[in-house]
Amino acid sequence: MKVKLRLFQKYLLNRKIVLSLFLFFALVNLVVGYVYQLPVERALLSIAISGFVVLIVGAIDFIRFYEKHRLLTHLRQRVVIGSMELPETNQLIEEEYQKIIQEMQEELLKLENTFEQSEQEILDYFTTWVHQIKVPIAALHLILQTEDSDLSDEISEQLFHIDQYVNLILQYVRLGSSSTDYVFQETSLDELVRENIKKYAPSFIRKNLALHYEPITLTVLTDPKWLSFVIDQLLSNAVKYTNQGAVSIYLEDWQLVIEDTGIGILPEDLPRIGERNFTGFTGRQQKTATGIGLYLSKQIIEKLGHRISVSSVPNKGTKVMIQFSTEQLKLL
Repeated sequence: MKVKLRLFQKYLLNRKIVLSLFLFFALVNLVVGYVYQLPVERALLSIAISGFVVLIVGAIDFIRFYEKHRLLTHLRQRVVIGSMELPETNQLIEEEYQKIIQEMQEELLKLENTFEQSEQEILDYFTTWVHQIKVPIAALHLILQTEDSDLSDEISEQLFHIDQYVNLILQYVRLGSSSTDYVFQETSLDELVRENIKKYAPSFIRKNLALHYEPITLTVLTDPKWLSFVIDQLLSNAVKYTNQGAVSIYLEDWQLVIEDTGIGILPEDLPRIGERNFTGFTGRQQKTATGIGLYLSKQIIEKLGHRISVSSVPNKGTKVMIQFSTEQLKLL
């Protein structure tokens, strides 16, 4: 009721010129009748008849005004780039406004198509570049396998990091692409974790870190490729920021937990973990930190319908938990 009353007030303001003219001519009618000494009843009858006509026409006009406002409000709530059916009008100014809106819609549609085409070209370029750069990386790995020295181990470790950064770039571009799709299927969590552990085995040996892993007898409805990427990033951070002690991977209350005994995160930095380009105090100490890995992990986890949380104590370690909904879980 309040909405209709407010709309009626706006309608009266919109028709204030017509109402002002009606009051003006009613006053003129009274003045003319007084000057020519005509019966007052005649002037009042004329005003009453005119007022009745104005009231009927105004009621019909208000109904049209209300329906048009309701239709436009509905259209505004579901605005899409493309064709839009605007209410019919017989007013020249409104017709011009509608033409302007239609032209803007067409321009926006062209811009969107151009953007999607450019986005796809960038994605295609990065995909091609990643596959091309992986060839010399793989070749260098093969060459280093014939060498057995501390230097070759160090080079192999750095190549592993380069490979990680290359994949990070590709996943970053893919995540922001509108064409990115997710393929959900029943996935063994144990297999995903073991695949990533194997990749980091040389890093564990090199840093003399212990690994505590409890087999996870759980199947999850998820996209294995994207979830594997998240596990890879979390395991990478655990190894990177742990100089002594161990990294533990286990299941706790149906949550996948990756826990380390590393340098930890300050309490004031925890709420901002996962924000774009946020590195915190720990990241500022580690000059190579960008924060992009945790940002991507958080975005991916949300798109997969899972949840991620972090708890940490400075100089004692960090605990990252991935929580799955009951609908996504299945015991092996």
